[in-house]
Amino acid sequence: TPVPPHSPPAMALSPRPVVAVAQVTSTPDKEHNWCQCSALVREAAARGARLVFLPEGFDFIGTGPEQSLRLAEPLDGHTVGRYRQLARDCDVWLSLGGFHERGSDWDTTGRIYNCHILLDNSGAVVATYRKTHLFDVELPGRVSLRESSFTNPGPALVPPVDTPVGKLGLAVCYDLRFPELALALRGAGAQILAYPSAFTVPTGAAHWEV
Repeated sequence: TPVPPHSPPAMALSPRPVVAVAQVTSTPDKEHNWCQCSALVREAAARGARLVFLPEGFDFIGTGPEQSLRLAEPLDGHTVGRYRQLARDCDVWLSLGGFHERGSDWDTTGRIYNCHILLDNSGAVVATYRKTHLFDVELPGRVSLRESSFTNPGPALVPPVDTPVGKLGLAVCYDLRFPELALALRGAGAQILAYPSAFTVPTGAAHWEV
């Protein structure tokens, strides 16, 4: 059947929406990290990204548990506020991959959560997932990490969220090694699984290839 003259050709159909994945080397200097991350978000938005993924520890990576606890903030603090404004300014969704969160139980537990935050392009917090599987490892002479010594495990999975790029399931880093979590999110309709991560070199080599 001939195509009517007013019908657009197939090649004129809108392309799939663009996502951007940003990689940074976080430090204990929050301002330095903000400058790096916000510049990448603005660049990604200028290049047409609808959703930008930032890694675990985008806010900071402390030198140890004491510093991490000291630098942590609540969700309504300065750091998340900045990113909410950035999402509005850039008209882009943001996956904030692993925020050191002082939760509502901070005063009683003295521990934080490793929180994956999803913001929409109005700057609203549309989902928060707190990392369920905490990473404890002891490799003599190479790396010693005990996330469980200062972090609370998250209490639940979060249903996948409709975004401009598809239905997104939220996880964090070491959750990658637990297929039941991925199967549950996929069963709930997730089209994308996000595992923002801040692996060390030896643990990354051991865990990243699934």
